[in-house]
Amino acid sequence: MNVTPAQRIDALRRQLASANAAYNERDELLIPDADYDALMRELEALEQAHPELSTVDSPTTKVGARPSSRFTEVTHAVPMLSLGNAFSDEEVADFVRRISERLRRPEVAFSAEPKLDGLAISLRYEGGRFVQGATRGDGSKGEDVTANLRQIGDIPHQLQGAGWPAVLEVRGEVYMARADFEAFNERARQQGGKVLANPRNAAAGSLRQLDPKISAQRRLSFFAYGTGQVEGGELPDTHSRTLQQLRGWGFPVSELCAVVTGTQGLLAYYRDIGERRDGLAFDIDGVVYKLDDREGQQAMGFVARAPRWAIAHKFPAQEQSTTVEAIEIQIGRTGAATPVARLAPVAVAGVIVSNATLHNADQIARLDVRVGDSVIVRRAGDVIPEVVSVIADRRPAGTMPWKMPTHCPVCGAEIVQEEGAIAWRCSGELSCPAQRKEAISHFASRRAMDIDGLGGKYIETLVDAGIVRGVADLYRLSRDTLLQLKLVLDAEDPSALAASFSPHLPPDGSGAVLAAVLKLDAGDPGWRAQALAQPITFSWNTKKIATRWADNLVAAIEASRDATLERLLFALGIEHVGESTAKALAQWFGELELIRHLPWPLFKRVPDIGGEVARSLGHFFEQQGNQQAIDDLLQVGQVRITDEHPPSAKLREGLDLAQLLVEAEIPGITRLRAEKLAAALSSAPSILDAEHGQFVNAGLPDDTARGLAAWLDTEGHGELLLQAEAKMKQILQRAPQQAEQAGGPLDGQTAVLTGTLSALTRDVAKERLEALGAKVAGSVSKKTSFVVAGTEAGSKLDKAQSLGVPVWDEDQLLAFLAAHE
Repeated sequence: MNVTPAQRIDALRRQLASANAAYNERDELLIPDADYDALMRELEALEQAHPELSTVDSPTTKVGARPSSRFTEVTHAVPMLSLGNAFSDEEVADFVRRISERLRRPEVAFSAEPKLDGLAISLRYEGGRFVQGATRGDGSKGEDVTANLRQIGDIPHQLQGAGWPAVLEVRGEVYMARADFEAFNERARQQGGKVLANPRNAAAGSLRQLDPKISAQRRLSFFAYGTGQVEGGELPDTHSRTLQQLRGWGFPVSELCAVVTGTQGLLAYYRDIGERRDGLAFDIDGVVYKLDDREGQQAMGFVARAPRWAIAHKFPAQEQSTTVEAIEIQIGRTGAATPVARLAPVAVAGVIVSNATLHNADQIARLDVRVGDSVIVRRAGDVIPEVVSVIADRRPAGTMPWKMPTHCPVCGAEIVQEEGAIAWRCSGELSCPAQRKEAISHFASRRAMDIDGLGGKYIETLVDAGIVRGVADLYRLSRDTLLQLKLVLDAEDPSALAASFSPHLPPDGSGAVLAAVLKLDAGDPGWRAQALAQPITFSWNTKKIATRWADNLVAAIEASRDATLERLLFALGIEHVGESTAKALAQWFGELELIRHLPWPLFKRVPDIGGEVARSLGHFFEQQGNQQAIDDLLQVGQVRITDEHPPSAKLREGLDLAQLLVEAEIPGITRLRAEKLAAALSSAPSILDAEHGQFVNAGLPDDTARGLAAWLDTEGHGELLLQAEAKMKQILQRAPQQAEQAGGPLDGQTAVLTGTLSALTRDVAKERLEALGAKVAGSVSKKTSFVVAGTEAGSKLDKAQSLGVPVWDEDQLLAFLAAHE
């Protein structure tokens, strides 16, 4: 179908008007800047070719959009115009040529400035006092946003110095710095709030809130770049000196402003700012060139919506539209499951982008991103590209809402979302290749298995080379493999080692380590494979140092085979299980075999373990890969637990079917109702055999009885309850009848350590206090029994004093420990 120029012009005007209204009135981005600019340039070209089709209400003759009715309307004494755009060096050269010819000057000076990507505003000062602020609106009329502008710390309420005009309008840009934008969005994601699309929309949306308190919560900034109405005084005769004068009166002016001459000066400035763009604290989408002297500006005059003496030289767009071809899950080193959009490749800010983060499932739901959608992708600086919005009117028929997969695409373990959390994570941990390096690094750390000498770069190379695939493989490492690893990684110039290859093949296959590190490639894969399978000759001293390291590491690995239960539990890297929780688990349950097969409700019998930690433990031990990793440690790695003991007699206290029902967090089941239910069903083979009527007869309200029946019918719940009941009976059989004696003079007390101790380390002090029965916490509260304060104690000491918590100095601690040795 052939489209006439009139039809195309009409379609372009409607599309541009819609995009303008969405952006200026609702702070929504329907199409990216690059698409908007392309449509506008097409419309300008058509109107020039067909002047009979031009109209006074065309978007080519307008600035912005009409002001919102939500705000009081402000008429600008001097119109706030827009700028023409240049996208090439040739267009900049034409701009300079036109001015030079018009003014008959061979050399023309320009003020060159960064073009901030924010919201243009006008600030009115009378007698040096800020009285009104307005948005640009349609250029003639804007919105009164004075109350919101007063929340911006960069905008002076009273001018500094002296000599300002009686009436002064300052024009500038309100923007949100990148760091403030990212911080706001991160808080929004964590709290399930609305995520802002980009810093420009963030600034516009924040400034146009009806409640100034909301604007105050969103950190906005301001740069001045010009003036409007001036009465009762004069400004300097050049734009650059005017900016200096504004700075003297208290306005922030960009330090990147400069005065340059001619086309080459402008282009050099453009390239310099372009190279610095990614490192700036704020977004810019180009630079602005303004004829510097005001007399020349007046001589050049204006066109319909822009001055002839200024132009914006645009950078490659940081936002583009493209299509979502797939949504996949990427598993991070800590197990975080992040959805990633696979995109039809598109150039964004000079880089080809084919992947973009979607942050989390909640963000996908808010944006309603679907496979097949046309979306706007943003890339600013070094920030990972992200999908910021969906172009809804381009959605193809038949698309389906996206759902988070139930299992990890890497290891197959369950993907879980903790209660009250936004993020999802793979529960495979030890068995998940995506988490392998992090899991091994944690396992070997000082507070875990304490394999001294096995640092991050060694772990990374061993994993990349395929030598270590899990924590148990650490116990298979040979001295020769470690020696080769050390020699290669400590070489100052690994690529130069190719000349030192010996013709003999190593007996232990350690060339794989070499392959991962050197990454040599002579263009002959056969040569590479052969060369990397050969040992290297080093100096005697280098090899001596490496040998000592390898021998020490082998000894550390061997020593770690004998471990306490709490160290091993902490080393497994279970989410939410720190040293304190691992210690409590070891003390209360005593045996790894019991702990690893315990249904999650029973973990809540340990003080300070709530539902979130208990479910995390349950999820970890439910994964077959994690169970296999533990088997490998015990059988292949021959790790031995040195302090296992029967479950604590304290577990007997209150452990019965009624308490089990409460710990299972069944909706509506309180302790009292659970006791009635357990008593009524004491003769039944199992609670699973009971029906709704029996629950009512046991004293449950009808809705609670129905809820219990529905809970039991839900997949896995009944089996969980049966397993928990069986394990409860096992614990009751194995736990001693008598509770242990009090652990020591500090049994039941909570201590906090702060500052530096001179006679012993914090770790040693913690161990000795715990040996006397104390719980050592990381923060001070009303429940804290005492605080031990060393030198340079900080906020914890202050809080203890404000709460009236007893404070010991180091001498008191040492005296107490000596008295109870």
